[in-house]
Amino acid sequence: DTGSGIPPQHLEKIFEPFFTTKEVGKGTGLGLPTSLAIIKGHGGFLRAASPPGRGARFDLFLPGLPGTGDAAPENGDSSLPRGNGETIMIADDEEFIRRVTGRTLESFGYNVLLVANGNEALEVFLRHHHEISIVITDMMMPGMDGVAVIRALEEINPHVKIIASSGVTSHDARAREASPSVRHFLPKPCSAETLLKVLKRVISDA
Repeated sequence: DTGSGIPPQHLEKIFEPFFTTKEVGKGTGLGLPTSLAIIKGHGGFLRAASPPGRGARFDLFLPGLPGTGDAAPENGDSSLPRGNGETIMIADDEEFIRRVTGRTLESFGYNVLLVANGNEALEVFLRHHHEISIVITDMMMPGMDGVAVIRALEEINPHVKIIASSGVTSHDARAREASPSVRHFLPKPCSAETLLKVLKRVISDA
């Protein structure tokens, strides 16, 4: 829309049930959470952005019909950087995103560990932190959110390298403020090319 936009401190909360800035009786705070639940039920996700004074934009992403969408890149694409057997843990409550991201990384030479929430992330990281090169974590997960996951991972391994990801662009600053272990922020959705280049760059960083 072309309105005044959504303040950054509110943008992080708009998908929380019953959150509203409207007067009593003029809003339930259930519209966006309900929309998000429906979209997730169809295997999709929602991205929100609101530059100050420039209105708000919501992008809806749904998986295509089988056989009609882009598949994971083929191994033969030599223009994209490949892994060397590094282990990447992906924490995301969106099954579609976990599956596609994991398949892409595996096809480019990475080992992948997939987890669906923060608690699973901590359990898997405790067992495998010596072999995990990078953690890619969503910033909006049920139960333990991205900030809590980032801080807990850092307590287990202060040298962990983390890439934060979210469909809410304001989560970039929130993730970087949470810990210096956050080396990069990936807005959803991102292309396989962007993912692979960022991953290679973070792996190469000391």
